Amino acid sequence: MKNTRNLIALVAAGLLATSGMAMTREEHSAAKDRISADYKAAKAQCDTLKANAKDICMAEAKGNEKIAKAELEAQYKPSDKATYKVHEARADAAYDVAKEKCDDQQGNAKDVCVKDAKAAHVAAKENAKVARAQAKGADSAAAKQADVADAKKDAAEAKREADYKAAKERCDAMSGDAKDACVADAKRMYGQ
Repeated sequence: MKNTRNLIALVAAGLLATSGMAMTREEHSAAKDRISADYKAAKAQCDTLKANAKDICMAEAKGNEKIAKAELEAQYKPSDKATYKVHEARADAAYDVAKEKCDDQQGNAKDVCVKDAKAAHVAAKENAKVARAQAKGADSAAAKQADVADAKKDAAEAKREADYKAAKERCDAMSGDAKDACVADAKRMYGQ
């Protein structure tokens, strides 16, 4: 699996090294074929594993493939949207792997793990939205500044909500007054 990651990193580095030149259709097709071959090799390595280790391995392989494809498209047809899709693919891949890793736990620990993974996913996606707003051109500096401010405000709100849900899930392991105090602290901390 480590070799596959190294191979994907090398492919990505090679693609970035040629970013100064336009990529031909043939180069694009060859890169897609390499990504597909890398995924098949990673998947074959996962087949040797069992239970949740196999599920985690498969999530990593699929995630790496999605990231590599998004990076390839961003290099082939650069745009704000393509760059955003790379960030989104990374966030989704990390979330899928984190959820699979949570399957090794049980009960409230698993629930907390999933909520933490979701909070990290929301944060990554919202950060990507803010970066996209910052990269976008606008009619004027004031309009761009307003767009970025709105994106940051929305991102902060979404992150706060996800963090609150994760904190509240931690409280479920408690009972009685301790749980009530924990929930009250979470509400106060995350402005709910």
